[in-house]
Amino acid sequence: ECYCGNALINGPALAAESQCDKACSGNPAQKCGGASRMTIFATGNLTVFAVPVPQKTNLPGKWEYKGCLSEGVGKRVWKWQTILTKTNSATECLSRCSQFGFMAGGLEYGTECFCGDVVDIENAGATVRPENECKTTCPGDPRFYCGGGGRLTWYAWSLDDPLYKWTYASGNDAGSYKFFSPGVVVPLLTTLGVNGKVQFIEKSGTGPPNSTGAFELDPTLVGDFSRAWRTMRGLKTDVFCSAGMTLPDKVGRQINVGGWSGTSTFGIRLYWPDGSPGTPSINDWQENAAEVKLQKGRWYPSGMIMSNGSMLVVGGQDGSNGAPVPSLEVLPRVGGVLEMDWLRRTDPYNLYPFIFVLPSGGIFAGYFNEARILDPATFETVRTLPNIPGNVNNPNAGRTYPLEGAAMMFPQYAPYTDPVTMLICGGSTNGASQVSDNCVTIEPENPSSNWTIERMPSQRVLPCMAPLPDGTFLIVNGATKGVAGFGLATDPNLNAVLYDPRKPLNQRMTVMANTTIARMYHSEAITLQDGTVLISGSDPQSKAYPQEYRVEVFEPPYISSGLPRPAYTITNKDWVYGQQISITITAGDSSNMRASLLGAVSSTHGNSMGQRTMFPGFSCAGNTCTVTAPPDSKICPPGWFQFFVLDGGMPSMSTWVRIGGDPAQLGNWPASKSFSKPGI
Repeated sequence: ECYCGNALINGPALAAESQCDKACSGNPAQKCGGASRMTIFATGNLTVFAVPVPQKTNLPGKWEYKGCLSEGVGKRVWKWQTILTKTNSATECLSRCSQFGFMAGGLEYGTECFCGDVVDIENAGATVRPENECKTTCPGDPRFYCGGGGRLTWYAWSLDDPLYKWTYASGNDAGSYKFFSPGVVVPLLTTLGVNGKVQFIEKSGTGPPNSTGAFELDPTLVGDFSRAWRTMRGLKTDVFCSAGMTLPDKVGRQINVGGWSGTSTFGIRLYWPDGSPGTPSINDWQENAAEVKLQKGRWYPSGMIMSNGSMLVVGGQDGSNGAPVPSLEVLPRVGGVLEMDWLRRTDPYNLYPFIFVLPSGGIFAGYFNEARILDPATFETVRTLPNIPGNVNNPNAGRTYPLEGAAMMFPQYAPYTDPVTMLICGGSTNGASQVSDNCVTIEPENPSSNWTIERMPSQRVLPCMAPLPDGTFLIVNGATKGVAGFGLATDPNLNAVLYDPRKPLNQRMTVMANTTIARMYHSEAITLQDGTVLISGSDPQSKAYPQEYRVEVFEPPYISSGLPRPAYTITNKDWVYGQQISITITAGDSSNMRASLLGAVSSTHGNSMGQRTMFPGFSCAGNTCTVTAPPDSKICPPGWFQFFVLDGGMPSMSTWVRIGGDPAQLGNWPASKSFSKPGI
């Protein structure tokens, strides 16, 4: 027998040399140990470790040793497993667990590290075992034991200083899901228009054979089905997995770009919202692919209004799971497309990337498990950010389609001097598809900033997030197993979670009400003008989970708080940067008020294109209040925003306002006579 190692372990004792009396098989003239005896050779100093024991002291953080534990009855105690062949130890394993918010951890069979929660022990039917059944040496620290066969050396984080504090709301504090309207469409993308109505578009083949693929819902008429829903026309190509934005032109036209295959991938479609709540609309979508189209066909692209008022379109594939389109382009067209090596390198896990204008003027791009800041003029990388953390057992968990999470920018508060924070929640892994159970945040413009991990109350892939007028974010929809795509996710996550950026880290999440409707692939969430969240869609194309036509709303706690809704009048709805705008309060206590702005959002695939939340300067003298518009196009890219006032947390009905004008003169674009143009 021949053994190799870096040290002597398990407390060996020096024996008489005569006891090593067995001749070596390869050279009988030499001795090769004996019965339970080893002839030792070493280079340098020889390290000898005593008989191992469970590590009970010098543990990282607030970890405490608990004992030896059996595995569960027919299943693992903890599902988050990492194999650390050479480095496993209590210090290594437990540091990983606490980094990702797990308050229980165990080591098994020497090399296996598990993370989870104490409650999992009882749920799995595990039992406490004698300490001498956990006697496998840790490869990363031979002084200690790391469990045994089917046995876990386990630890728990001290409850005196928990890693997280989730709030479990009840009653009115949990909010509520309400049935809103029977639907006529299984949407691919939803947008709240500046006309106060919700526009739904669907991929070809989703609805009936004669479907036009576009519909509009008037939320004020949901009690009258025939008046609430309007069939729209004008779409000529397939919008399947396209991008949407609201333009900063003076009428807030919506644009939809990209699509599924062929001509559709080049599609540029425009809609001029008309009518108003309770008043019929007549305009339809307009499209002419022969005259106005993208330079590159794109399936699963993202879109964003830049600080100069132009449109940026990023990434995608060449239709129907085709070759990557690792480039970006600007609308109206400026030069050719620009190839991005980071998009090519991370295909196919970077689709529907998260893109935002930063207060410095740079562009944040989050994709797969990476992020960077781009120069807004050259689109060269200004700074490569640290990789986005994944799961405790897989750093390569992704955040964009098909490993789909959701992203938000934290609210910005006047005078806008604090660094902005990006938030990404949920996701999944390739292969085994272990769904993520965390959110991550970073201040991208802070050179020393790194990602911070916050554990979520449950795993979630395919989530949707909606910004609320009080500065919180509602996390809804999705699944606990799988990835994005048809039939690729199971076990719907029916619970809503409220994320409050104002609370301390690891105390920001509140477990809210549940729905009974599974909403997974191709579901959406957008904030309505009354501060509720419209929730729609689900098209997993699975026998277990049918296509979902029903439309719900989630009513946040302020709706049922009993607080009166404030109200105001405003005449100036077209704001210049830095301008002071006067409003008149007609209901509510102006001494307790603040104001918020929510950017116009198009929701699809966990991506809320156009999302931005701001709390502008706001002061009142009696019933006359003054709001100060954001100072520039970097803090606030030009566009349309819902303007709310809040009294004690209760929001008013919003009014649409435009901020920053139309610097790219989109009102005169495109030149084609096939499109109506509002002018400048």
